[in-house]
Amino acid sequence: MNYAMALDYQNCINCKACEVACKEENGVQLGADKQRIWIGVVEGTIFGKPFANLYPSQCNHCIDAPCVSVCPTNASHFAQGGIVKVDAHKCILCKGCMEACPYDARFVDDTMVAVDKCTFCDHRSLVEGGTTACQATCPTKVRTFGDLDDENSDIVKLLKTKRFFFQKRTYRNASKNFFIFYPMMKPMLSRVFRIIRLFTHGKRLNPCMIKLAIEGVQNGKNKVCRS
Repeated sequence: MNYAMALDYQNCINCKACEVACKEENGVQLGADKQRIWIGVVEGTIFGKPFANLYPSQCNHCIDAPCVSVCPTNASHFAQGGIVKVDAHKCILCKGCMEACPYDARFVDDTMVAVDKCTFCDHRSLVEGGTTACQATCPTKVRTFGDLDDENSDIVKLLKTKRFFFQKRTYRNASKNFFIFYPMMKPMLSRVFRIIRLFTHGKRLNPCMIKLAIEGVQNGKNKVCRS
């Protein structure tokens, strides 16, 4: 099993239903800076014309997660299907994992006195036919969760028909959140670094989101961007 999420960000309308559903489902601490998932907004100009793109964001459940390797107590660990989780009982709040995370996907839950993050709603998504709360509540079908090792899963079927990219710093930090790639993005690729303003709901956009990891987007169909 190898669980992942595909995000058709062009469908996002910034309704934030996913954020609300995530907090409700997982009992996430209240507060704009306490988010397991969030909607990033990138605004700027391309060829003198303004643009704005919405990027649903969350933990990328990296293939070789640096947050796991730096944790001194094994609180951060790989669970079933490669899902990266935090054992609150083992967390000593050293915040080493927060420093190591390239995607700013972790925060301190003051009620648990531990680091918290997205778990792909594994308590519900790993049961037969289950999915994440964010996918279940999205009115425009932005998110598709599933098992990359299952040829019949919805995510595999989707990625076979779409081109996509993912955030990354290095191959080591390769993400398992796939963003669907659209041809209209091509003129943006060389100028996406000239972003004017960055906004998120209670979180700053990280450098990888700024770059969008598209410096290595392949022209061929069904190619993962790796440079």
